[in-house]
Amino acid sequence: MGHTHRTAAMPTETRTVLAHTTPGTVLVNGIPKPIPSGWAHLPPGDAGLTRRVKSLGPSWTVEEKVGRRMFSRGVWAPAEHIDRARAELDAERADPAYAKRLDAARARRAKEQAAYVEDFRASVLTWLRFAPVHGALAARLADAVTAHATPVGSGTVARTERIPLDERARAAVLAWMRHQTTAYDDMRIARVKGERRRVRRALAGLSLERLDGYRRGLPAPADCPLAAALDDDADDRAEGEPAA
Repeated sequence: MGHTHRTAAMPTETRTVLAHTTPGTVLVNGIPKPIPSGWAHLPPGDAGLTRRVKSLGPSWTVEEKVGRRMFSRGVWAPAEHIDRARAELDAERADPAYAKRLDAARARRAKEQAAYVEDFRASVLTWLRFAPVHGALAARLADAVTAHATPVGSGTVARTERIPLDERARAAVLAWMRHQTTAYDDMRIARVKGERRRVRRALAGLSLERLDGYRRGLPAPADCPLAAALDDDADDRAEGEPAA
């Protein structure tokens, strides 16, 4: 999408709109509306440039729903704002001091991430509460769940700050077990409101029963899928393949 010279049919205040199949238009409350004259499209991908453009004045953030998720389709804004923001940002990024600030920010984030991974793993172990005889298994499970749940951008429950760390640990363990030790991924779940939640709750109950035996120090059952799943997970990570 590029520049358009259509006449705006609505005020040019900042808003979020939906993508539309007709070039030069967007959907507002389900109604196609033309892009204001003199505006241009900034594709997604450069968060710094997008923030700069939005700070200069009115803009329309375009979203598109695909399945259950919303995806960014960029921003419409006055062409002069996009050109100005791009020129200013290019000049800043050419300054050696900018690279130094980026390196410092990356180092800080890496340090924070390492600390979080350590804290999260410890929280998983605390929540598991396996008897000492199963300590090695608890450590392997904590490693597997932490490796899957804590990477930045993973979108897992471990990355949210809306719930306490111990609740994140619990949810991450049960999610890992749901995918790794049950048939959940192959289930055909009816498209009925609340059905997927009901299935997840039932599988969580099964996982909690399995964990309870290890907490009580009972002998590991020969047919328990936990150890097998951990073996498979370790093989995947050793080969550099992301765990499912």
